[in-house]
Amino acid sequence: MREDDPLGPFRSELRAHCYRMLGSAHDAEDVLQEVSLRAWRGRERFEGRSSLRTWLHRIATNACLNELDRKERRVLPVEVSPASETATPYEHPNHELLWLEPFAELPDEQAARTESVELAFVAAVQHLPPNQRAALLMFDVLGFSAQEIADAMDTTRASVNSALQRARAIVEERLPPRSQAETLQALGEQGQRELVERYTRALENADMDELVKLLTEDATWSMPPLPSWYRGHDAIEAFLRAGPFRHRWKHVPVRANGQLAVAAYWEMEGEFTAYVIDVLDLREDRIASVTAFIGAEHFARFGLPPAIR
Repeated sequence: MREDDPLGPFRSELRAHCYRMLGSAHDAEDVLQEVSLRAWRGRERFEGRSSLRTWLHRIATNACLNELDRKERRVLPVEVSPASETATPYEHPNHELLWLEPFAELPDEQAARTESVELAFVAAVQHLPPNQRAALLMFDVLGFSAQEIADAMDTTRASVNSALQRARAIVEERLPPRSQAETLQALGEQGQRELVERYTRALENADMDELVKLLTEDATWSMPPLPSWYRGHDAIEAFLRAGPFRHRWKHVPVRANGQLAVAAYWEMEGEFTAYVIDVLDLREDRIASVTAFIGAEHFARFGLPPAIR
């Protein structure tokens, strides 16, 4: 175990696991620091009876379970209220709810680039009780055995298998028929680049006709921590004309949650300031939903500056 990083080559995998468990990049980083400290302090008690990976994930899972004991599950606006019938672009954020956060994909974190960090999957997992959540993620995503999970969670293998069965049923009901990974693969790299370019160009030029061409008929647009969200071309158009299209924007393509995304900067006092990360959910070659995570605090996790010119 390296003194400079007790988590070693498993840091990226552990970070993604904590994010899936908690639905928050901020909370995942906090827990990861705790895991690193526990691993360093417990290094002398680690006797090699399991692999280092198994031992670290046991520490991480229990740290996440402790965190979940203190907090409600994280949500998206489409889960907690009906679609808005009128455009309300300047409403106050709702900080009483815990909102799901975007997961930044960094160049050195290939392990996190899987379907298991897609927004739909992470949002579905948040509906599971913590123990079921841990069992599902450790078995289906990380590949641990039922016995290893039982040892980590101080329970029986029968309890783990029962939790897995219930968890899978709940998650499968909430997942779309096709993952974003499959959709993006079918679209191809060139198709992905062209779609992002058309999307950003339409926003920067306030070109509603072009933007509508990119959206499915039942597309949704939400902006956590704002509670309002919109469904369909007419509602989205009314919202954009009342709010975002009144500003000038610049965009930087990024990847978030294994999906296409753009970081949006809006013009303020002569420069473009970090404002929102738009995560795009595709259906074939069109956008089925835009989840626009408002907050400059997200940008640092993507390695992006707070302002550009």
